[in-house]
Amino acid sequence: MSTDTFKTTVDGLFAGAVVDRWEGRPSSAIAKTPVAGPVEIGFEGLLVDAQADRTVHGGAEKALHHYAADHYAAWIAEGYLPGGTRPAAFGENLSTLRVTEEQVCIGDVFRLGTARVQISQGRQPCWKLNAHRGRDDMAAAFQKTGRTGWYYRVLEPGLVSRGSVRVARAALPQWTVLEVTARGSLGGSSRHRRRNCRSCRNSRTAGARHSLRFP
Repeated sequence: MSTDTFKTTVDGLFAGAVVDRWEGRPSSAIAKTPVAGPVEIGFEGLLVDAQADRTVHGGAEKALHHYAADHYAAWIAEGYLPGGTRPAAFGENLSTLRVTEEQVCIGDVFRLGTARVQISQGRQPCWKLNAHRGRDDMAAAFQKTGRTGWYYRVLEPGLVSRGSVRVARAALPQWTVLEVTARGSLGGSSRHRRRNCRSCRNSRTAGARHSLRFP
């Protein structure tokens, strides 16, 4: 991403509580509602948010989920969402306009209010997204279209509210979230790319050990 072309604002902040929604199945906190800022961001996400199964949701490498509100029109047009659906329908924590998976890269660092965060990976949703939206094909459609949103790891905790997002450092442009997600993303082979991945070099979290699969 180019630091001189990026311009967007946080239009929505969302958090949820763990609830039992589906009989005989695990609980979930995927249902999010708007929260007024400023909201504190810790190393594992918004302090007012919750995750039910922390073995696969949340944690340092999936501290915050950012989703482009730009995608909602396409989901509605394609029949996946009813007309008038607003952001938070997919369980995201942050909503913005004018920035998508095609523009941001694994390793990009941003200022969200006083917090500093880094893109760690695209989202690979589980069955709970299907159950939440009442469609057996929702998670698969996320992956097929590349409209997954992305996760942040938190480098510096702080306070965030609705307002501007600033690029603190742009990573390598060939590693867009869209490209990495399309290639199956995490777990792979190239030593050269691992050495040059800023996300890997600089993170103090477990995700610093990830590798990306490229031909």
